[in-house]
Amino acid sequence: MSLVTQTLDADPVAAPFKVDVTRGRRVGRVSSEWFSRPADERYLSLADLYDAVRDQADRSRTRTVESRHILVEAHRDDPDSLALRLPGDGAALAPTHWSFGQLAGLVGAPAGYLRQLPAPRPASICNTA
Repeated sequence: MSLVTQTLDADPVAAPFKVDVTRGRRVGRVSSEWFSRPADERYLSLADLYDAVRDQADRSRTRTVESRHILVEAHRDDPDSLALRLPGDGAALAPTHWSFGQLAGLVGAPAGYLRQLPAPRPASICNTA
């Protein structure tokens, strides 16, 4: 059995990597995929992505709750925003794009359609299912 090791330079990179635009091919799909993502899934650099993931991990906690006990809230003063309330928690939670899709799947509603509606309508659908 052989063990492969890699030595890392102690010096940080002084400048970003250069891209040789004469090599490879242009794929417009990459930028269209990036632009079509929701804001919480778009990052301008790996450092930004790392910071966002680290921040989310630091704030995360795991809790098992029966889905029927999750309350979905919408307020008249902010019609584009939904919040989730869990039993025994005082603070409302803002669902991520992914978690909203999961919640929509639990109630059997298409998440893409619900995202286009004003927040009070999906809240009433989710709370009655």
